[in-house]
Amino acid sequence: MLRAVVWAMLLMVAGLAAADEAGVKKLMAAKFPQAKIESVLKTTYGGLYEVYMDGRLHYTDEKMSFILIGELIDTKTSLNVTEQRFRKLTALDLKELPSLEMAIKRVKGDGSRQLIVFSDPMCPYCRRIEQEFAKLNNVTIYLFPYPIEKRFPGTTELSKAIWCAPDRGKAWDAWMQKGTRPTAKGSCVTPIEDIDKIGSKLGISITPTVIFADGAPMNGMVTAANLERLMNQTPR
Repeated sequence: MLRAVVWAMLLMVAGLAAADEAGVKKLMAAKFPQAKIESVLKTTYGGLYEVYMDGRLHYTDEKMSFILIGELIDTKTSLNVTEQRFRKLTALDLKELPSLEMAIKRVKGDGSRQLIVFSDPMCPYCRRIEQEFAKLNNVTIYLFPYPIEKRFPGTTELSKAIWCAPDRGKAWDAWMQKGTRPTAKGSCVTPIEDIDKIGSKLGISITPTVIFADGAPMNGMVTAANLERLMNQTPR
């Protein structure tokens, strides 16, 4: 009997929370009719509601008397709640990524952690992030050549030439670190077009894009220290 009462109370609380969330979403939609409101969630922090809208996290109260854009930090744990929630909300399904056989694989140390990277060989930030990768240890990096031709003309042929090199890992490093072009021609069968189709379908439009083991993506330049921090927070 007691169990039934507890379950009834839990269901009632859940129903009230859902009703409140629906109300907040209605207020937000009325205020921002052109916005794309993907989710509303009541947090455990001071009655705040998390609103995922137009690719950003916002916070408000049940009456939408204010809108806060910024990072919510749990002072007990020092956890960046906003960052963790955004990673979860934007996480990609790893099963939808290209086969890892299409990647240039590099193992550092024991290779126990994992990073997946979409990188353009002519992208300046892609070359800079390689310097950060060099500082990491105990990680396996799967690098998908992802040339964005409209931004960097000639990058597709360069990507194919790297892939067709006898040792594509060394060819990639030689170009990214020293600017040494591969001598091989890009005439072999490459996965470049397949990677491009899958990446476009997933909405990957920025290089580099780093994807962690939980599917959480990070676009653009990332320091080794930040990569270490995020990898250590990622379930394996």
